[in-house]
Amino acid sequence: MRSATEFQGNEAAKRTTRRTQKLSAKISGPTRTASGKTPEIRALESAKHFALVGQATNDAVRDWNLRTGALAWPQGLDTLLGYERSTISEDIAFWQKQVHPQDRARTARSIRDALASDVTHWNGEYRFRRHDGSYLDLLERAVIVRDSTGAAIRFVGSLMDVTARKQLQDQLVRSQKMEAFGQLAGGVAHDFNNFLTTILGYSDLLLDELGIEGEAADHIAEIRNAASRASFLTAQLLAFSRQHPLAPRVIEVNSFLANLERSLLRLLGENIAVQCYLDRAPEGMHTKVDAGQLTQIILNLVVNARDAMRNGGCLILETVSITIDSPEESESHSEKLRPGDYVRISVKDNGVGMTDDVKQHLFEPFFTTKTDGGGSGLGLATSYGIVHQSGGDICVESKLGKGTTVRIFLPKVAPPPPLGHKRTGKNKMPTGNERILVLEDDVSVRHLSVRFLRSLGYDVIEAANGDDAQRLINKRVDKKVDLLLTDLIMPQMSGRRFADWLRKMSPQTKVVFISGYLEESLHPGDRRGRDTFFLPKPFDPEQLATKIRQALDSKSGSR
Repeated sequence: MRSATEFQGNEAAKRTTRRTQKLSAKISGPTRTASGKTPEIRALESAKHFALVGQATNDAVRDWNLRTGALAWPQGLDTLLGYERSTISEDIAFWQKQVHPQDRARTARSIRDALASDVTHWNGEYRFRRHDGSYLDLLERAVIVRDSTGAAIRFVGSLMDVTARKQLQDQLVRSQKMEAFGQLAGGVAHDFNNFLTTILGYSDLLLDELGIEGEAADHIAEIRNAASRASFLTAQLLAFSRQHPLAPRVIEVNSFLANLERSLLRLLGENIAVQCYLDRAPEGMHTKVDAGQLTQIILNLVVNARDAMRNGGCLILETVSITIDSPEESESHSEKLRPGDYVRISVKDNGVGMTDDVKQHLFEPFFTTKTDGGGSGLGLATSYGIVHQSGGDICVESKLGKGTTVRIFLPKVAPPPPLGHKRTGKNKMPTGNERILVLEDDVSVRHLSVRFLRSLGYDVIEAANGDDAQRLINKRVDKKVDLLLTDLIMPQMSGRRFADWLRKMSPQTKVVFISGYLEESLHPGDRRGRDTFFLPKPFDPEQLATKIRQALDSKSGSR
């Protein structure tokens, strides 16, 4: 056993050792880790690193205590979301209130299901309201911290702004939807144009060949008028799908709008004034466009403006000549315009305007804001197709309660040469005695064309497809064909490929292609080549006779 004196000596030695260690700590500084850095320094560096990461990503971070409901924002609350810390409540209710009402239930349910399971991560997209009232599309990726029992105790999420990506995705979806509808519309319209060609053609034959008069003639005329109106509908479908065989010509824009003014006044009514601000340059402002289709575009825009000004207002038509030197200078919002000179037509109203959501869907087929069934939803979609097909663009600017401005951009062209003296004569269809091969798979259109051309004196042979036509030509001793009248779209062999084959047998053969499709929508190998002519469907006998004679009398070139 140790004596009391020995025990007291040992205790004194321990106290001396502890005093020495404390003194050493004061001299040498705080306790250091294996890396040589104190915990305080490491914590400070970690915070700085965290801040640098935040600056690099521009993300916001929320830290949600699931037990207390407290919500902290380590970063991004002000820089990304625009809120000051002193102005918000530090609980989960703040986050819940800012989530878009349409996304709130879905997002809360998804997070609730994740917390109730055993997963450790969650991600989702939702719209979140910034301090200025606008909404951001956010992608949140979160880690779920759990205790030893597996219960979720903490939810830490990183909020990334994906608004730009979301807009691009929406544009792609809309573009794909419009393209799919355009293909469907183009196919239906092409087939329908065959029916209309038959109706128009046989109506004219009845009136001309049989000389029907009186009430029967009136009935036939009504049938023909209905077919003409139906052809306008198919033209709208093809224009939307950019497959409409337009008949563009050079027009002077200011004169064109001035001639429309009286029609516009009838459409608008007495409580809406019309003001025109036309850029009247000495040489005028010319563009090459289908005048009938441009008329329809302007009338559609005017009707929309009228409906937005139910209590009256002012409609402004404005024209100006602009030059775009680079794609960055384009004023268009849907697609970039190529550098060049353009005529810009603006239609402005001071009506109710529209929301951003409505503007995003404005050019989609069948989208309409008219709830009374008065709108088909094809007007602006059709206008979009026509303008782009003409090499231009169309864009819309609008604010709720402040009116709408629609701008149409069309390529500017040189004015046409002055018209020479045109000899007048009787309205008689041209005739001839040349040999014509009619190649058409639609039996009604083929029989109509053959019958009519024979009535004009032509030597006509016919075939339903390219293989039959080749056998027919090969059997003939005289393989000469003065003119080939063929549909561009044919089964087995396209009209263009048969025309190439025939010209090897008969190099002097002229070619007239007929189609309900726009030529540019076809495969490059199926389009018409040089020394060929084009006649869009539906056509009537007079148009057919004129085009046939024009092609036969030509020396070279195509029209």
